[in-house]
Amino acid sequence: MSVTVVVGSQWGDEGKGKVVDLLSQDADIVARYQGGANAGHTIVIDGKQFILHLIPSGILNPKVLCVIGNGVVIDPVALINEIKMLSEFGIDVKDRLFISHKAHLIMPYHKMIDKAREEAASTKAIGTTGRGIGPAYIDKYRRVGIRIVDLLDRKVFEEKLRRNIIEQNQQLIKIYGYEELNEQEIVEQYLKFDKLVDPYITDTTSLLNKAIADGKKIIVEGAQGALLDVDHGTYPFVTSSNPTSGGACTGLGIPPTSISRIIGITKAYCTRVGNGPFPSELNDDMGEYLRKNGAEYGATTGRPRRCGWLDLVALKYSVMINGISEIALTKIDVLDELDEIKVCTEYLIDGKPLKNFPVDITTLDSIECKHLTLKGWKKSLKNINSFDELPIEVKNYLKVIEDFVAAKISILSLSPDRKDTLIIN
Repeated sequence: MSVTVVVGSQWGDEGKGKVVDLLSQDADIVARYQGGANAGHTIVIDGKQFILHLIPSGILNPKVLCVIGNGVVIDPVALINEIKMLSEFGIDVKDRLFISHKAHLIMPYHKMIDKAREEAASTKAIGTTGRGIGPAYIDKYRRVGIRIVDLLDRKVFEEKLRRNIIEQNQQLIKIYGYEELNEQEIVEQYLKFDKLVDPYITDTTSLLNKAIADGKKIIVEGAQGALLDVDHGTYPFVTSSNPTSGGACTGLGIPPTSISRIIGITKAYCTRVGNGPFPSELNDDMGEYLRKNGAEYGATTGRPRRCGWLDLVALKYSVMINGISEIALTKIDVLDELDEIKVCTEYLIDGKPLKNFPVDITTLDSIECKHLTLKGWKKSLKNINSFDELPIEVKNYLKVIEDFVAAKISILSLSPDRKDTLIIN
């Protein structure tokens, strides 16, 4: 068993990119299993910032092979731009990047429908990035989606595209007042894309399973976070796929028996982008403090993130549904200057405690958080090189988390830079 799954344990933006980049230094393959270019994984190496949306975070380690699995929906424009960006930084993806021939393509009409529906939704909008992710997954499950393999046969591709455009034009023109899509223009655009990405296309399911059989070390990364999972998150304010660990198997075609380790990436406080319930949210000066000091703005959209105290009730739920045994705690340095730090330890409805994490929005929106107040450490964590050097207040904070959620904190990130990370044995 040689597969480590890395999942976001909150509402995304937990710092998965940095942790995957770190772990990939001792890996052979890094594979992405769901989502699309709505994700934004930020990695900082020696002060230089890289933001990846589709290509796995392991690409910055030259000996690592990277896989984009069948569970990912691919925006050709975003992919080509990302390959070009890496090339400008001197990072060559040739013979290192492999894309599943079963992955579905995001088409221009997916983005248009996404934006049109969000605008029409008004106050009840989900808060989508407008990147066409949801509509692409809808077509996938309606069994009318276009996959990369369809580009290999121009006749098949044109037939599928023509059928879809006829239907999509009905919506775009009659319902949303958009202009008619040009079929031929889209055909030519995607056939050009096929030529550009053809060197990267392969049967990634076979590639990964052979690597597992050969005992290779594989890191599997998701996008977004467990509380945005379409099945287990705060529905309907969720993403359109399964960021939870179970999505790794279907999104890559690997067996559950191959997974030996599940690491949950957890921010030392909570953030959320877009609409939806957020029990521990702070709509005050402290919330603004966390946003400012944590640079909490979306890597994909630039939108300001909503901020709040660490929610241990939600984290314990995430640990349960993902099978998380280890936690990588990020951005603890954002709390360095605080006199007091709070964590949510219980959900109350009308003064009565809830036994389990609720699944309906009405209940989630009515929750009152009961907090535990901890003493802050009031000093910088920079230049700390071992667990023993940490202030006692930090150790107490970590212990409260571990005891509550029953998972060990094995990685502690002290800044965005790769080198500022403690591995805790």
